[in-house]
Amino acid sequence: MPTPPAHPGLSPYTGWTRDHWEWSADQLLLSVRPYASRRHGLIHLPGARPSWSGPRSDGLEGYARTWLLAALRIAGAHGDDPHGHLGRYAEGLASGTEHPLPTGELDGDRDSWPRMAEVRQAVVESASVALGLRLTRPWLWDGLDDGVRQRVVDWLLPALGPSPVDNNWWFFGLTVAGFLQDAGIETDRASATIERALEHVDQWYLGDGWYSDGPHRSFDHYNGWALHFYPVLHAHLGDDRELLDRYGPRLHRHLEALSRMFGADGAPLPYGRSLTYRFAAAAAPWLGALTGHTPLTPGATRRLASGALRYFMDRAPGRGATDGRGLLTPGWHGPYPPLVQGYSGPASPYWAAKGFLGLLLPAGHPVWTAVEEPLPVETRDAAVALGPPNCLLQSTASDGLVRLHNHGTDGDPGPAEDPHYTRFAYSTRTGPLPAGVRDNHFGLVRADGTVTARGPADPLGTGPDWAASAARPVPADGGAVADEGWKGVRIVSATLAHGRAEVRAHLVTGAPAGTRVRQSGWAVTRPDERAGPDRALTAQLHPVHGYEGHARAVAAGSTLFGPRSRVAVLDGRTGSGPALFVALASLTGERHPAPLCDLVGEVRIEGHTVRVTWADGATAALTLDEGAVGVPAPDGPSLTSGRTCGPSAR
Repeated sequence: MPTPPAHPGLSPYTGWTRDHWEWSADQLLLSVRPYASRRHGLIHLPGARPSWSGPRSDGLEGYARTWLLAALRIAGAHGDDPHGHLGRYAEGLASGTEHPLPTGELDGDRDSWPRMAEVRQAVVESASVALGLRLTRPWLWDGLDDGVRQRVVDWLLPALGPSPVDNNWWFFGLTVAGFLQDAGIETDRASATIERALEHVDQWYLGDGWYSDGPHRSFDHYNGWALHFYPVLHAHLGDDRELLDRYGPRLHRHLEALSRMFGADGAPLPYGRSLTYRFAAAAAPWLGALTGHTPLTPGATRRLASGALRYFMDRAPGRGATDGRGLLTPGWHGPYPPLVQGYSGPASPYWAAKGFLGLLLPAGHPVWTAVEEPLPVETRDAAVALGPPNCLLQSTASDGLVRLHNHGTDGDPGPAEDPHYTRFAYSTRTGPLPAGVRDNHFGLVRADGTVTARGPADPLGTGPDWAASAARPVPADGGAVADEGWKGVRIVSATLAHGRAEVRAHLVTGAPAGTRVRQSGWAVTRPDERAGPDRALTAQLHPVHGYEGHARAVAAGSTLFGPRSRVAVLDGRTGSGPALFVALASLTGERHPAPLCDLVGEVRIEGHTVRVTWADGATAALTLDEGAVGVPAPDGPSLTSGRTCGPSAR
C-alpha cells in the first residue's frame, strides 16, 4: 500500500494525518503474518537471540502485542476489519489455549501458549490479550463458542494472583481483571485484583505526576506507557468516574513534563529501560486526549504523537525502525543489541502498539481535525525542574534539542551499572555509551586506569535552573572501594543550565590527596554516509576550576545513534581536603556554535560556591557541601575567578 499523501495544511510540522496512523498500523500487522504458526497461536519473529523466557514465550509475545495493535485498529474503526485480522487472532486464541504448556521452550504443540504458573512472562502478555479482548468484545469475544471462551478464561485467571514482580507488573492483573469484570466473569476476584493493584500504584505516587516504578528510584517512560496507562485506561473503558477523578489529574500533571521530553524531530528521550518500545511513549498524550485529562491542545497532542511515530516509521536512510521486511527491530533506529534487556525477545518492540491508542478517538475528534501546534521545545529555550525524579530538563528552540540532567534516577541499583539510568545527562539526539568510556560521567580514576561507576543517587534537590545529587562511587567491576582507600568518599554533584550552556560542578570529599578524577562530556556520533545535515552535532567541554589543562577528545564506541562516537574528557586531582571541580559543557545542533566562553560572562568560585553570570546578564549560584546543595546569598568575597578560556574539546 502506498504511503498516504502528506497534508501540510492540517499538519504543518509532520504532514501526517489519521490516514498515516491507520496505514502504519496496517503495515506493521501485515508484515508479521508470514511468521505466524500454522493456527496463528504464536508469531515467531526472526531475531539474533530469544529472550530469557524462551522461544515459545517469545511467540506468545508476538501474538499478544500485535493483537493489541490489531484491536486498537479495529476498535478505532468501529469493527471494520478490511484485512481480516479478527479471524486470524480468534483462531490463535483458540489454538493457543487448547493445550497450554508449562514451558517457554518450543517442544510439543507448535501453537500452544505457555502457562503463567511456570513462565511468568506470560503474565505480562496476558494484559495485552485481555485489553485487546476488552476493546473488541462486540466483534470477537461475543462471537466465540463457549468452549473457547472458557479455555481463554482458564488461561487468564492466574493473572489475578499477586504479581511476581513488585513494579508495574501489578497492572497486568488489573488489566485482565478489567476485561473479566466487563464480561461478568469472576467479578469478585476481579474487583479484589483491581483494588490491590491500585493500592500499589498509590504507594509509588510521589506527586507532580510522577510514579516510581516500584520501590526503587526508577523514573522513566514506564510512567507514561504503564503506570498512568493502565489505571487511567481501565477507568475510562469502565466509565468509572471515581477512578478517573483520582488518576486523571495525575496524568494531566505528568503530561506537563512529558510534552517537554520530545525533540523537535519527534524523538523521545532515550533514557531508562525498554526503549525498544519506541513510540509507545506517545500513549500517555493520546490517553490524556481520550479522557480529557491533558494540558495539551488537540493540535499539540497530534503534533507530539505523529512526530514520534514518524520519527521511527520514516524510512529515511539510517532512521527507520523497521527492516526490509517491515518488522520492528529490537533497538532504536534499527537493531542495537546494547539497548535490549534480557527479558526482551524479537517481538518485544511491538509494545509500541500502545502508541496507537489515539485510533480510539473518532476521525471527527478535534485531535484529528485541529491544525498541528508546536511542541514546547520549538517555542523557546527552557530549563524545567522535575521534582520527584530530581532531574532538570533543558531545551533549546534553535536546534530542537532536549536534554535531561539526571540527579535522581538510577533504576534498580545492583552490581551491574545500567548506562540508561546512571549517566548525568541524556538527550534526544545522543545515546549513552554502553561500555568502555562513560559519557556524561564524573568519577575517580583507579590505579588500573578505569573510572568508578556513579553509585546509587541521593537526590539533593532542584531549582528553576539546577538539580543536584550525591553518590558514593563504586568500582564498575564490582570490587570494593575500600581496597583503594576510598571507603568514605562522597561526591556531591550539581548541574546549572541556561540556554544551551551547562555548568557541571562536583565536590569530592573523603578522598586521599592526589586522587585522580575524570569528567566526560556528550557522546557525539560521527556523521556517516547515511546521515543528513540535521544529524550534525557539536559537543563542547571546558575546564573552569580544579582540572588540569584543557579537555581532550577520546574515540569511543557505538551508541544507539551510530557506530562511532567521540567524547571529550577532563582530568584533575584532589587536594588535601574537599576538592571542587567545575566545568562548562554544551551540546548543540547549531551549524557554527560559538565557543563556550562566549555564553558566559563570568564564573566565580567562592569556597564551595559557584556563581555564574551568563552572557545575557542573567545570574545563578549554588553552594555545594558534603550533605546538601543550596542557593547562597547574593554576594560573597571572590576567592577565585574562573573565566579562563582556551581550547574547548569538541
